[in-house]
Amino acid sequence: MQQDYHKVSFKQILLKLFIISTGLILFVYIYRSFNPLAYDFFPKCPLKYTTGLECPGCGSQRAIHQLLNFNLIAAFKYNPLLVLSIPYIIVEIIFRFVDKQLIYKQRKVLYGPLAIKIILCIVIAYWIGRNIILHLL
Repeated sequence: MQQDYHKVSFKQILLKLFIISTGLILFVYIYRSFNPLAYDFFPKCPLKYTTGLECPGCGSQRAIHQLLNFNLIAAFKYNPLLVLSIPYIIVEIIFRFVDKQLIYKQRKVLYGPLAIKIILCIVIAYWIGRNIILHLL
């Protein structure tokens, strides 16, 4: 008798939902309640620690804290790339729940190989740009 390994039981779905929602609630609570500038238990960027250069993700924890406290301007100052990428991420999350046949073309344009290359170029340009500006000031 052959088993179908792709079938997922209702209990497994509930367990995954419970784990994901618990993790998300914990994440939001920690990042909303505790400012990463004021507490040492938040991880520090190893690149910035060793070289003094900021990676594309530097400032993301502080930006998330500010976003969760509804301070968009402060979040943008800490990491503009993160703030500007939020709508893009939200669209992908929505696409996950829509019939793939309905959005195939849109998804291919927004998340296909060319889009990934463009995003990579944007991230690299941001990385270089923020370090040039950092050293000019």
